[in-house]
Amino acid sequence: MALTAGIVGLPNVGKSTLFNAITKAGALAANYPFATIDPNVGIVEVPDYRLDKLTELVTPKKTVPTAFEFTDIAGIVKGASKGEGLGNKFLSHIREVDAICQVVRAFEDENITHVSGKVNPVDDIEVINMELVLADIESVEKRYARVQKMAKQKDKDAMAEEAVLSIVKEALENEQPVRSVDFTPEQQRLVKGMHLLTAKPMLYVANVAEDDLLDADENQFVKAIREYAANEGSEVIVISARIEEELAALDDEDKQEYLTDLGIEESGLDKLIKASYNLLGLATYFTAGEQEVRAWTFKQGMTAPQCAGIIHTDFERGFIRAETVSFDDLVNNNGMSGAKEAGKVRLEGKEYLMKDGDVVHFRFNV
Repeated sequence: MALTAGIVGLPNVGKSTLFNAITKAGALAANYPFATIDPNVGIVEVPDYRLDKLTELVTPKKTVPTAFEFTDIAGIVKGASKGEGLGNKFLSHIREVDAICQVVRAFEDENITHVSGKVNPVDDIEVINMELVLADIESVEKRYARVQKMAKQKDKDAMAEEAVLSIVKEALENEQPVRSVDFTPEQQRLVKGMHLLTAKPMLYVANVAEDDLLDADENQFVKAIREYAANEGSEVIVISARIEEELAALDDEDKQEYLTDLGIEESGLDKLIKASYNLLGLATYFTAGEQEVRAWTFKQGMTAPQCAGIIHTDFERGFIRAETVSFDDLVNNNGMSGAKEAGKVRLEGKEYLMKDGDVVHFRFNV
């Protein structure tokens, strides 16, 4: 499933440094605004210990992890919604992603200029969020005028959309992101079709100095970011983009040794990937055979046939049933044979909702 998170932030907050670490793609990182003009796209593996365990059990010819896509979007500045800086172009890039990871500077460094002259994470967040709100207001007002005419003619769809637009407009005028509004499922469907920037789920990434990573809870900047995010129901993860850049240059063994030396259990990159994955309501199922053990990304709430269709459309079209076992049951019974003997393997039909960690063999006929 091609879902992507966009990395946004003011200039010089560590976005491109983080992106370099994510993809090892060498996106230009420079001490001035607009170092990244075109969005850089990088695909990263989703870390999952279950894939390693399945590989150990099955010993396939190859192992294929699932992946996640990040887009590095150039720094937004105040006035972006009116075309300031390279605003309109950047906002259109944000419109194309499924979720937003907003990198917020939570460190002092006199050698790295701040676009507004001082480090104040809440001000930084509000600059970006306000630009997204203003861009949404503009698109909603255009849509509202068009829908109102049709609603006056008693068009039922237009009347339903007008009611939702009224709620959205009021929220935006109160500087509320659309994602913070409670909609009914039907209203949510209409909102989704509006492609609003503030409707996208948001993850805040507090970028701290190397020396502050272990004591991030004591960092006043981090505290302020967490308080702000809590008010809108968003999550915050803490990373040091500089450390992530250093980790990216190491092989797996050296990376683990470095993390141990730092007293860290998990890299910031792994935290970011998992948090972005969860933000979009994604989960993983596995296929496991002698030829290949593979992880597949699916959206929570998808049925077995829909998940089969991720592998190939023929699998969904000709779906018969899914031979399914949970990862835990498979491991606890030392493989598929043991799981079958223990009665842990189930035959699931078309209505079955796939669960994270399911190990499945699809039966189909076309």
